[in-house]
Amino acid sequence: MIRVLKHTFLIVLLLLISICGYIAVVNVNSKSMTVRQMVLKATYPVLMWLSKSKKINTQTLSNTNKKFITSFFSLKGVLNTGEEIHFSTFKGKKIMLVNTASDCGYTKQYEELQKLYLKYNGDLVLMAFPANNFKEQEKGTDADIANFCKLNYGVTFPIMKKSNVIKGVEQNEIYKWLTNASQNGWNDKAPSWNFCKYIVDENGELTHFFGASITPMSDEVKNAIEKK
Repeated sequence: MIRVLKHTFLIVLLLLISICGYIAVVNVNSKSMTVRQMVLKATYPVLMWLSKSKKINTQTLSNTNKKFITSFFSLKGVLNTGEEIHFSTFKGKKIMLVNTASDCGYTKQYEELQKLYLKYNGDLVLMAFPANNFKEQEKGTDADIANFCKLNYGVTFPIMKKSNVIKGVEQNEIYKWLTNASQNGWNDKAPSWNFCKYIVDENGELTHFFGASITPMSDEVKNAIEKK
């Protein structure tokens, strides 16, 4: 019995050492990350596999009406620096809007979002909307969020001021448009978790919704961006 226990203990110990080593390797370039953030980054591939196999956060919606009540280009937003931007300046470009969080299992998608932004640089406007709506996974300040994204994922696309993205009195005005068919013409779907993606076309029409498990560099997303 003692020999069996020793053997089991050694196996568990070696397994823990291996896991810790893997987490350390994955986070070799990480800066100012909490232990939770490092673990989530390392286990991201497992989360994605589970999400897709269990069909969690994989919903995809597209606009077939090609009609909108209020143009997206009539809206304006506020960057995390406090600077106001009018979306009318984005006419003629595709726009992706993503609700984000720093302490989420999907946070590593910042890396793919940056790759997507660079791939379609000049043709795609990408905006992150940090929100603390899901399990309080974005507790930091605007400055904390910007620093985290820049240091760990090299984010250069615009990060908006932290706000609420779920339906309610305090919902961000942009997300009221994205999640209200009486404004965008067809969609009432609000984010179900962090890193849901909305795409608006060159004419200010909402065309697609992608759930959190649909990765930014997936064929579905790229096809939606490239569609004329």
